[in-house]
Amino acid sequence: MPALPSWLIEPLWDQSAALLPPRPQFDPAHPMGCHRRRISDRIVFDKLLQVLRFGCSYEAIADSTCSATTIRNRRDEWMELGLFVRLKQIALDAYDRVVGLVLDQIAVDGAITKAPGGGEAAGRSPVDRGKRGMKRSGMSDGYGIPLGRILAGANRHDSPLLAPTLDLLDGLGLLPDAITVHLDAGYDSAASRTVLRERGLHGRIARKGSRAPVQAELLPAARTLLRTTHQRHRSLL
Repeated sequence: MPALPSWLIEPLWDQSAALLPPRPQFDPAHPMGCHRRRISDRIVFDKLLQVLRFGCSYEAIADSTCSATTIRNRRDEWMELGLFVRLKQIALDAYDRVVGLVLDQIAVDGAITKAPGGGEAAGRSPVDRGKRGMKRSGMSDGYGIPLGRILAGANRHDSPLLAPTLDLLDGLGLLPDAITVHLDAGYDSAASRTVLRERGLHGRIARKGSRAPVQAELLPAARTLLRTTHQRHRSLL
């Protein structure tokens, strides 16, 4: 089953292929310099999309056309080339031109994910019996469009990750004069307010025991929209 519809996959591949340098037809790592044909970049690209879309392991998505080792090796090769960083920037720039990023309102939050394979940034997860995990500190614009994220061990608190996450704003080009950063109660500390003040940012931080300001404002509007949509749907039946 395709990870995404063809009308979305094809433009993604065309842009990715344009950023990739020419590669030999045969694997240069072979001791004889020949014999083993290099797996097509397009095949590996589709496999990586499936891993991202379905959340499965490389072993689960590997088959006779491409092994899990090849997927990992090609992923690392493309990371060294900076392919994914460039694709992300192209996507953000295109979205900003066509729709427009809402950068006067941004949100920052952390999420813990599993990291069974470990890694340099992995740490003991406080919510998974001490197993290896990852803290992803992400930043999004006012409409929830991802702007960037940093990685740390799962045992890291959200608050110390605020500064390096906000530093990602430097790569977004021209920014509004006034930016409000929405944060949950995990950032309710003097250190977080100092980080915001040093960067000239206004913070809206939830107090412990209450929802984040952006949640408190958007949830009633979302309920109203859902109720209106449901009523319109019933009227058509």
